Amino acid sequence: MDKTAQDVAAWMVTEIRHRGMLKQEEAVAHIREHFGERFVFENERGHTGLDREVVKAFRKLHGGRVAWDRDGFFWGWT
Repeated sequence: MDKTAQDVAAWMVTEIRHRGMLKQEEAVAHIREHFGERFVFENERGHTGLDREVVKAFRKLHGGRVAWDRDGFFWGWT
């Protein structure tokens, strides 16, 4: 069975809900290993980010209960 952006987003929300936060570098490493390279990309500045479909699914799933900490590069449960 192929993994979907929805699967990745669900994993992220579950991690944040249980741990309280999720660092971007940890998320990217886990996503690459368990879901596949297609769900991450490197932007023009050389930073690794999440595929747009993952981000859209993630936003829908958390419904505003997760906030991004720009300085700390992590998502946290609000």
